[in-house]
Amino acid sequence: MVSDAETLEKLTPAAKIYFSCHTAVSQLSNKIQEVKNMKQKTNEELLALIEKAVAGDKKSLETVILSVQDLVFNLSLRMLGTFPDAEDAAQDILLKIITHLSSFKWDSVFSTWVFRIAMNHLKNYQKHMFAKFPLSFEFYGDDIKNAKIDDVPDLTQNVEASILAEELKLSCTNVMLQCLDAESRCIFILGTMFKADSRIAGDILGITPEAYRQRLSRIRSKMADFLKEYCGEYGNGTCRCADRVNYAIQNHRLNPAQLDFSSAIPKSTIMEVKEAMENIDDISQEFAFCKTFESPAGLKEFIRTFLDGASCSVVTNA
Repeated sequence: MVSDAETLEKLTPAAKIYFSCHTAVSQLSNKIQEVKNMKQKTNEELLALIEKAVAGDKKSLETVILSVQDLVFNLSLRMLGTFPDAEDAAQDILLKIITHLSSFKWDSVFSTWVFRIAMNHLKNYQKHMFAKFPLSFEFYGDDIKNAKIDDVPDLTQNVEASILAEELKLSCTNVMLQCLDAESRCIFILGTMFKADSRIAGDILGITPEAYRQRLSRIRSKMADFLKEYCGEYGNGTCRCADRVNYAIQNHRLNPAQLDFSSAIPKSTIMEVKEAMENIDDISQEFAFCKTFESPAGLKEFIRTFLDGASCSVVTNA
């Protein structure tokens, strides 16, 4: 039997190129099919787990909920601004998912169903800090320009300055989203962090795909303009996180003893914005700060404690 190597050796140069390209394309095609099969299997397994969970299997229910906890927490964190508020809201949302799991329609995509429940809850959530003390771009910009950052003593408590500066950067870019109204935050988060297709995002938010695309473009332009004017990390502004650490500590915006963002180190970007599903505008690379964080240990413990308790029976009785 003649090997591929021997066959290739007998071919003309042009035929060798064709043979090599054909082989590469064939291998790539096989690899793509393997990935598709893996994704399909994963989706089928998830639907099987949901079916078992609705029937009362706690282990399956735990697997289903743990599979979306990071998504729910990161949505909550971006919508509400702080870790404590996000953890509280995520608990509420996960309970809603658990208690309404039997109403999930099998022809739907589970993650879209989760998005809808989470966004509907977060848009109307009023128990977070920024609902009581709302922010605006005007306030943020004025604070950057006029804050007396040089008049503050060293408050770092022997924590390395670079660590505090990184914590402040992660916190600041997250809190900046609070300058948007709730609906605009939803649109920005879905389009910039999760690269939701406009048809899906529009369905989640109850608006047309065209309206979603137009509003997303306007919101991203507004965010990008602010970053360019004020931020020295992601734009052309004078604000540098390292210069504002002590000022942030003094104003209770940063706590050296509790570095929430750094302790939930970003594992990866939820998406590469520049490779967004839809080419809505050309400024998506301005938002490199959109990263995903580990859910707090307390949220994971809450899920397991709830599932081990008597209240878990509400799933099968819903």
